[in-house]
Amino acid sequence: MGSGHYFWAIFYFASLCSASLANNAKINFREKEKKVLDQILGAGKYDARIRPSGINGTANLATMVKVNMFLRSISKIDDYKMEYSVQLTFREQWTDERLKFDDIQGRLKYLTLTEANRVWMPDLFFSNEKEGHFHNIIMPNVYIRIFPNGSVLYSIRISLTLACPMNLKLYPLDRQICSLRMASYGWTTNDLVFLWKEGDPVQVVKNLHLPRFTLEKFLTDYCNSKTNTGEYSCLKVDLLFKREFSYYLIQIYIPCCMLVIVSWVSFWLDQGAVPARVSLGVTTLLTMATQTSGINASLPPVSYTKAIDVWTGVCLTFVFGALLEFALVNYASRSDMHKENMKKKRRDLEQASLDAASDLLDTDSNATFAMASQFQRGGGQQKPLVRHPGDPLALEKRLQCEVHMQAPKRPNCCKTWLSKFPTRQCSRSKRIDVISRITFPLVFALFNLVYWSTYLFREEEDETF
Repeated sequence: MGSGHYFWAIFYFASLCSASLANNAKINFREKEKKVLDQILGAGKYDARIRPSGINGTANLATMVKVNMFLRSISKIDDYKMEYSVQLTFREQWTDERLKFDDIQGRLKYLTLTEANRVWMPDLFFSNEKEGHFHNIIMPNVYIRIFPNGSVLYSIRISLTLACPMNLKLYPLDRQICSLRMASYGWTTNDLVFLWKEGDPVQVVKNLHLPRFTLEKFLTDYCNSKTNTGEYSCLKVDLLFKREFSYYLIQIYIPCCMLVIVSWVSFWLDQGAVPARVSLGVTTLLTMATQTSGINASLPPVSYTKAIDVWTGVCLTFVFGALLEFALVNYASRSDMHKENMKKKRRDLEQASLDAASDLLDTDSNATFAMASQFQRGGGQQKPLVRHPGDPLALEKRLQCEVHMQAPKRPNCCKTWLSKFPTRQCSRSKRIDVISRITFPLVFALFNLVYWSTYLFREEEDETF
């Protein structure tokens, strides 16, 4: 009899357990969530217009809102408009004790809402925003999670175009600091304070690709502002962008160097090739001017001088100098031709006078010879024939003798090196061309040395991040 009662007791207990498990399996926790939401957000129970109380329910203290974000992409950094576009997932978290609920022994981890107007929301805005929009494909990319202890998490995906004042003095060897500022619009720091979330408040996607820029690092900071209506809480993220120089080296610097070097080709052309030298100089000058205009068209008109302005200005000056050099060569060539013509006329006149003097001397010598013969026949003594000291033929003979009698001098290295260049025997125009072949490359190389050393070192000194 005792064993029978024991068997029925076990059977009854097993039946109760199976019934309890069946009832738990039929429970729909989504319905529980609805009941909890209706309980905490029902009419007359929660007012979204009133901000939550402070820490530990203290109504006199400000509501603390912790902020963090995830940078998904940075699509554009515009130098002309001085702005950049960013897409991010923005999150805010605060505690509202009015939203506490029973988690049913840990089975309800959080409640999810998609309507932000049902709970109190911080009045945060982006102070340097130009344009912005939410993402609504396929559904609005926003959610609100309410945790059992009353903590609220608000997450939304947004795209923003933000202002970024740039200093382009070192362009394109510059670094730019672009900020993202968030502040309270209506609540002062007595009522609402924004804080960065502990740990890692800003996260950046790993495969972040930027056109012509590299994100070196970022820094979070506070930027509270005081106005005549009070002090407002503010957060900011400073993004340090370094401009990729390889693009500008290929597109600007190397082509400018090539144009300057091409303009030097005219120094090796013949002086008489006027059409070739003029067309080469004018073509390189116009090409350089066009490239300079294209560079300036992509940049804002600023009041200071940029590094690229110095480069293009000096390159344009070198090209223009090569064109002016040909004008000087042409003028010197015509001047040399005029001098040669004058010398030729002078030599012709001297030659004519020498010929006349020679004829006169021949006549005098014949007469003297005849008189000497007559004198000898008459028994007189012959006197030697002596030329007059001013006789040109005697002067010429004396100079030749002096030249042959001069002692040979030791060779001078400097004079030997300078003898390779055109001397007075050559035209001045030829000398100008030869001097330009050496002077222009040397000055341009010196300019490159000064330019790169100055701006590269200044880039390191001006890094104030």
